[in-house]
Amino acid sequence: MKIRIETVEGLQEDEVIIRCGRVDDTIQRIHNFIKEQSLLKTGFTFYKQNQEYYFPVEEVLFFETDDERVYAHTADDAFLMKYRLYELEEILPRCFIRVSKSTIVNTRKIYSIERNLTSSSLIKFADSHKHVYVSRHYYKQLKERMDERT
Repeated sequence: MKIRIETVEGLQEDEVIIRCGRVDDTIQRIHNFIKEQSLLKTGFTFYKQNQEYYFPVEEVLFFETDDERVYAHTADDAFLMKYRLYELEEILPRCFIRVSKSTIVNTRKIYSIERNLTSSSLIKFADSHKHVYVSRHYYKQLKERMDERT
């Protein structure tokens, strides 16, 4: 695999082009990594009362719906989002995963998962009192994503 970086003066927006004979797992991982890095840098606009906040999406512990509104929860606050959960699920970096019909979590912020075989399992976050539940339906996917982390 050859890698080449070209600097073009006056370019309005950075562009990454991947030239390949076929799209295999390696190419797909490179594409996902570049997309994830781009999203982490651009961030989102978060709203609280009449103020707009701008901070990296990696600070978000989880997103949840409440009465058709989506909230982004950080360690000590919650902010309104102007996205639907399914839209966030498509554009968020790979470290975010859906754990129930109403919640997407940041796997990099998970401190522990208290497994419960008969009902939802409890997710706790590092440096926060907040917690959410992962439904039995989504537990296997979360466990696989957590195993990728290590």
